[in-house]
Amino acid sequence: MRPLPLLLLILAAAASALARAPPRFPVPHARPRRGVVGAEEAVRGYDYETRYFRQRLDHFSFLEEEGEEGDGFFQQRYLVGRGGGWAGAGGPIFFYCGNEGDIAWFAANSGLVWEAATRFAALVVFAEANLSSHLAPVSVFFLGCALIVRDPIPFTCSLQHRYYGESMPFGSKDKAYNNSKSLAYLTAEQALADYAVLLTDLKKNLSSEGSPVVLFGGSYGGMLAAWMRLKYPHIAVGALASSAPILQFEDVVPSTIFYDLVSNDFKRESLSCFQTIKDSWKALDAQGNGQDGLLKLSKTFHLCKTIKNTGELSDWLSSAYSYLAMVDYPMPADFMMPLPGNPIKELCTKIDNQPDGTSILERIYAGVNVYYNYTGTVDCFDLNDDPHGMDGWDWQACTEMVMPMSYSEDSMFPADKFNYTSYEKDCINSFGVEPRPQWITTEFGGHNISLVLERFGSNIIFFNGLLDPWSGGGVLKNISESVVAIIAPLGAHHIDLRPASKDDPDWLVRLRESELGIISGWLSDYYGARRGALLQRAAPIPWTLLHHS
Repeated sequence: MRPLPLLLLILAAAASALARAPPRFPVPHARPRRGVVGAEEAVRGYDYETRYFRQRLDHFSFLEEEGEEGDGFFQQRYLVGRGGGWAGAGGPIFFYCGNEGDIAWFAANSGLVWEAATRFAALVVFAEANLSSHLAPVSVFFLGCALIVRDPIPFTCSLQHRYYGESMPFGSKDKAYNNSKSLAYLTAEQALADYAVLLTDLKKNLSSEGSPVVLFGGSYGGMLAAWMRLKYPHIAVGALASSAPILQFEDVVPSTIFYDLVSNDFKRESLSCFQTIKDSWKALDAQGNGQDGLLKLSKTFHLCKTIKNTGELSDWLSSAYSYLAMVDYPMPADFMMPLPGNPIKELCTKIDNQPDGTSILERIYAGVNVYYNYTGTVDCFDLNDDPHGMDGWDWQACTEMVMPMSYSEDSMFPADKFNYTSYEKDCINSFGVEPRPQWITTEFGGHNISLVLERFGSNIIFFNGLLDPWSGGGVLKNISESVVAIIAPLGAHHIDLRPASKDDPDWLVRLRESELGIISGWLSDYYGARRGALLQRAAPIPWTLLHHS
């Protein structure tokens, strides 16, 4: 299992507390377990085929670089999915802007897009460059970063983000990740250009240039969806950006906001649980510094290998707490790990209800097992496992995705300030590059975001669940009539995009209907009287109703 913080800072040898780099977005962190269904199997319920699109390595240069094919191109993976019913020629295209991981995993966890396909009458086709021109236009739903289409009936579409999953320039991950020169094309700007090129090519080959595109995305994918709507307004008519922390840069929001929100989630469930976690860091360092302390800690927490310093274990624990805050869903889910509903409550119950005499670290281990081993099938924990190919995020965080984060005195983590000098030094040591902490706000905006979105943005939905610590960097208020914020006080990380289930609370059902109603409005406005009968516009739920569970 891989620690949540980015591998950017050098850990001190013995008594290191927490790594000071920002956390990753949600990704699975477990070695495959017996009896646990993987992402590829889970997404098969949506019935898709894997395809590839010949993509340019560098969209912003006319010099040919050596790519996978040796001529400045590489094969970008997409998924072709099947569905039912279609709208006919000119049908809408729903495009999910991919994330920083394997596309099949994100496709399996973006049920809202799949489930809305029939409502918006999408056509199923194979979105390859050699599509026959007689095929009717399709509704494309992009999940994660792989294209998902359908055969001559409604279709869903998703394109893999370059450098993740199987979409590797230069022919392999080893070559793509070889050095800063080969990694130079891993940027948000290149990814957005990938989407624009593929969509343009798709519509041309379908003789469907008039099809409107709606963007979807969650987490990093949500950031890309919002940014693409701003950067390529002629490509898409609107975007649903779910749990998209587009303000988590420079000094736009307090650097302590993420871990303060994590801490508040635990304090909300149990003050004693919060305090036990807060006290555990000193106990961990004290034991680690004792005789055979690292060996004892490794045995207490059932690690596969003896740790070299307490920082490794601190990272692992911090990862669990942060991820639990992100996915504190009211229903069972296996987005990252198989988890029960309200998993923070479950963890705190484990910590608080241990027998008298149980040590603080044994309580912590009992609690953290809710995240790392709820199924009870893990024999030992590997702190360095990365089963879903997230190494690329280390590079992105060392170049343009610089998200300063620190720990306040009020959080349940050891207080510490973000040290940019150390951050920069570690990026230079790791990749030979200096971060550009001001680039994202220069490229996409961030400061005075309300004014930017009001003047230059339209047709964007920003969803945030307030239990999600990433909501601290999200857009939480309406900007204009068409740039709206939907918040869910009891919602977690892009819960709106998750597959519908019988356990969904009423507020979540209403919230999703409201989002789809707004999207239906965008499409109705686009089609106007010409296609008024194509889409039945749903009535949006008043915002005030969404703010109460």
